[in-house]
Amino acid sequence: MTKDPLVVFTPSGKRGRFPAGTPVLTAARQLGVDLDSVCGGRGICSKCQITPAWGDFSKHGITSAEGALSQWNAVEQRYDDKRGLKPGRRLGCQAQILADVVIDVPPESQVHRQVVRKAASARVIEMDPATRLYYIEVDEPDMHEPTGDVERIARALSAQWGIEKISTDFSTLALLQPILRKGGWKITVALHNTDTESPPRLVAAWPGLHEGGHFGLAIDLGSTTIAAHLTNLETGVVIASSGIMNPQIRFGEDLMSRVSYAMMNPGGDREMTAAVREAIATLATAIAQEAGIDPSLILELTFVCNPVMHHLLLGIDPVELGQAPFALATSSALNLTAADLRLTTLPASAQVYILPCIAGHVGADAAAVALSEQPDRSEDLVLVVDVGTNAEILLGNTSRVLACSSPTGPAFEGAQISSGQRAAPGAIDAIRIDPATKEPRFRVIGCDLWSDDPGFAEATAATGITGICGSGIIEAVAEMRIAGLLDSKGLIGSAEQTGTARSRPEGRTHAYLVHDGSADGGPVITVTQGDIRAIQLAKSALYAGARLLMDEMGVDKVDRVVLAGAFGAHISPLHAMVLGMIPDVPLDKVTSAGNAAGTGARIALCNLAARRQIEAEVRRITKVETAIEPRFQEHFVAANAIPHATDGFPELAKIVTLPQVAFNAGGSGEDGGRRRRRRG
Repeated sequence: MTKDPLVVFTPSGKRGRFPAGTPVLTAARQLGVDLDSVCGGRGICSKCQITPAWGDFSKHGITSAEGALSQWNAVEQRYDDKRGLKPGRRLGCQAQILADVVIDVPPESQVHRQVVRKAASARVIEMDPATRLYYIEVDEPDMHEPTGDVERIARALSAQWGIEKISTDFSTLALLQPILRKGGWKITVALHNTDTESPPRLVAAWPGLHEGGHFGLAIDLGSTTIAAHLTNLETGVVIASSGIMNPQIRFGEDLMSRVSYAMMNPGGDREMTAAVREAIATLATAIAQEAGIDPSLILELTFVCNPVMHHLLLGIDPVELGQAPFALATSSALNLTAADLRLTTLPASAQVYILPCIAGHVGADAAAVALSEQPDRSEDLVLVVDVGTNAEILLGNTSRVLACSSPTGPAFEGAQISSGQRAAPGAIDAIRIDPATKEPRFRVIGCDLWSDDPGFAEATAATGITGICGSGIIEAVAEMRIAGLLDSKGLIGSAEQTGTARSRPEGRTHAYLVHDGSADGGPVITVTQGDIRAIQLAKSALYAGARLLMDEMGVDKVDRVVLAGAFGAHISPLHAMVLGMIPDVPLDKVTSAGNAAGTGARIALCNLAARRQIEAEVRRITKVETAIEPRFQEHFVAANAIPHATDGFPELAKIVTLPQVAFNAGGSGEDGGRRRRRRG
């Protein structure tokens, strides 16, 4: 019997089989995929736009070939003629599923659009930008002393500013003559200086005295999100921060899936490069509009990213990063232009600085964290963990700094979780479970009230309760362990074992019911055994990476832990410790650094000396390669237990007594399941 076509939606990862001819919008609704529609599928509102992805997707076990959707129809053509559809986009209400297909739901088509949490952290940065403005008065042309406009600009800079020599960006050269004449030979020029050996480069000019400022973009190009901070290059003030989903998600949620896509699909690397560059150009325009400035005033960009994102941004096939010895095309810092990266919404002469990479799996984002947090200047031993789809980990003090990356996967971002979603209004981001009654209470993004507070239902009526995001699933699993609903091996107990009907049978395992919104047409939100396993795998990889660095340093404990990254900023230290995500330390020694990679990008944007500093520092950092280190697997297996199979976590035990329950076959789960001691 022929199976119905399989459809996989990204970035949610939800999948299902539907009869041929089923509209994509119908399939999305039945699977609970976050796809917007206001007109009810009449092809009027266009909010249900989707992008089919073509190629072999080994991660999903699917080949998505052109022809898997019905042909472009008259309704789509009418909308395209009137308002325009981006190339490759379809209307979900019109496109019908005919064969196996992968469908990407872009951020603007999602009802609950992501709240990008990569806000700029407050930081005092000494201003020494690479790009500076100079007002000059230029001699008029003289037939008796023929010289070019550029030469007279150089002469004016020498006489008025003591700048003896300049070079000129080609794209700026064509604009100089009208600017000079419009300003009556009085102009403001922007000079970009990368070092003391090369002459400054003239990258922009304005007639007369330019008082509109000049700006830079510090961009954190992550596997899942792209965040940008628009910064005034005169004051260092961040005037706008914004972010979007990385569109490469449709080619694979994690880095190795994208490398695999490039390997299996000729030209796949170019597809991913084009997608991310277009997204960055779009983000630059959007953030400029938000700040009320002309994008032409953005003269400089800094990028931090992991090695795979680094290569795909540059248009380099990442295939070598998918196999030992994980060779980078280059690990050095790069100075480019917006034209080199084809960022078409920005001035072609806008200068781009990409921070150096540390190793094949430890990228410029880890270098940026090192620049921001400076473990090399710490008197005590500090572990810095940048939590994300691919975690970067630094361990060090004034004597030595070690670095590695650990493949945690997308579970911490809410992906591969049964009720998981991105951090958006309506998503559960915090939860507490009463150890006696086993009843949960929770908080959702967009509302400060807890679910048992008066007025919660009214306050969340607009967003609804839609799912659970990364910080929410971490707290849920940890709270289940504290409340005795989950044993140390990660098994969920039955209703009889746990004493609550919220433990529901699900096949041969059990799931814990967090919220049942079915009476009002909402979702049923549970934590399943599969969710627990996904979190166990992610947290075990994180802990194992940290333990490898501790082994290399020859220590069994660290003095303090810094949680970095947009996601790390929202993790509860207590719940991270209960899970065993990080090594055992006193809770007051666990702090959040916010988006440390983004802060490092801003420091490099605003301070030329900081670029030289990090370029030197990465050469001193010792790299530990988790992919080929046999001890990684040993640490990984031991870390599968919650919190750990062999580490007693004595600091955690001072605050929380974890129930000694076991829910294997024949386990009653009644031995101590109600005991708990907890701070506050």
